[in-house]
Amino acid sequence: MSSTRTVLVIGGGAAGNAVTILLRRAGLSVDLVEAKDDWNATAGSGITLQGNALRVLRELGAWEQVAASGFAFDSVGITAPDGSVVHAQDDLRTGGDDLPATVGMQRPRLQRILIEAVRASGAAVRLGTTAEILGQDPGGVRVRLSDGSERRYDLVIAADGLGSATRAAIGITDKPEPTGMAIWRVAAPRPAGVTRTDLAYGGPAYIAGYCPTSETTLYAYVVEANRDRASIPPESYADEMRRLTRHYGGFWPEITEHITDPARVNYTWFDRMLVEGAWHRGRVVLVGDAAHCCPPTLAQGAALSLEDAWVLAQVLTASDTWDDALLQAYYERRIARVRPVVEASVRIGRWQLDGDRDADVPGLMARTMTLLGELP
Repeated sequence: MSSTRTVLVIGGGAAGNAVTILLRRAGLSVDLVEAKDDWNATAGSGITLQGNALRVLRELGAWEQVAASGFAFDSVGITAPDGSVVHAQDDLRTGGDDLPATVGMQRPRLQRILIEAVRASGAAVRLGTTAEILGQDPGGVRVRLSDGSERRYDLVIAADGLGSATRAAIGITDKPEPTGMAIWRVAAPRPAGVTRTDLAYGGPAYIAGYCPTSETTLYAYVVEANRDRASIPPESYADEMRRLTRHYGGFWPEITEHITDPARVNYTWFDRMLVEGAWHRGRVVLVGDAAHCCPPTLAQGAALSLEDAWVLAQVLTASDTWDDALLQAYYERRIARVRPVVEASVRIGRWQLDGDRDADVPGLMARTMTLLGELP
């Protein structure tokens, strides 16, 4: 493939950063624009990365830094609200036997690792910058950046997230829809005994869980039915989360005493979206949350986005012809994997909302994770 081909990546989250790194490694000319001045380097509390996400991070050359920065574990515990362990089971190693089942880490640390890799790749990066599609033809796309400059690219990759303006601009009308649940998240010090994810079902929340993110930190979360955001002032976020977590035992009292700063507590609705048909229009193609999103009931949001980037880079660098057939092949390869994960993630939440006591949550999780153990 000619190294003169030019690509614009819109959005510097996990998918945008990953596809930039991979395309630069293949010798393409890549510009990355990110709307936020800080490149999302401080956003978020923690993230759960399962084996299929770790597999892509290894392809990016980031695995050693991730392993050194995060906390690896191979099992998950189910507890009663009082903290007593009801069941513990080994997780599937969906990235292969040479990678842990799961790594928890601080989300800003993962972002900084990817930022460093993008910088090292030689990609041209513009922060605090947005992009507008002016028009396209079979050979390329004309783009105007918010600094007033205009340029033509061979391909535009829309990695601009759940509310993707690029998705709407190219005529894809799908939008995220709330599933009925919401999550409170916070970063906190890690009690010494927390060495894996534990999930409590029942109590005042649907789920109360935590995940170690380093030797000294974890992130904790509680899931409830979504509420009108306007009814919850941000200055009350810590109080609201403590109101839920104080009913849980085990390690929760120690975690709860650190939920004091409302600015460190995040409140988010669960959304569902899956763009059907094709993830491209002409030479503009979607990756990551711009194409799909699901509740974090299977902890697969970032993993699917990283896989999108990996597969799209493979498809692009393996062909000298970038056309509808090639980008449709990318969609068909991804949709067969993404759809069952989105559907399973939504179904698990729906079972909880409906109070379905006969729901086979472990079985659905096992079937879905087995699928993810295959190469994307």
